[in-house]
Amino acid sequence: MAAVAAAVARGKKRGTAVLSIDGADEAPEERVARLIRENPAVIFNRRECCMSHVMKRLLAVVGAQPAAIELQEADEEAAAAAAGDGGLPALFVGGVAVGGLEGLVGLHLRGGLVPMLREAGALRI
Repeated sequence: MAAVAAAVARGKKRGTAVLSIDGADEAPEERVARLIRENPAVIFNRRECCMSHVMKRLLAVVGAQPAAIELQEADEEAAAAAAGDGGLPALFVGGVAVGGLEGLVGLHLRGGLVPMLREAGALRI
């Protein structure tokens, strides 16, 4: 658990947490499920993912600041499975899989993003 706490502390400095299973008691699938439950909005992404950067920018514009979890290669499969067919990056709002960048933009263009974020408690304003 100390490795996870250290990774989260490093991530808070950059705005991204690193999901790692080193020394943790949870399986990757359990950790992903817990992070989805515990965060009103969370993005799981690969290291240096430009699409997740665009997703974070769009969410910031509407007033949300999601938890951004940078996955290690071994953990990508668990997050991708939780996201369904969307793959990575994957956004979850209020425990619901929104999808990747395309799903996020589509939800925003249909006018459903802000109400969904508000209902999940993910808006800062």
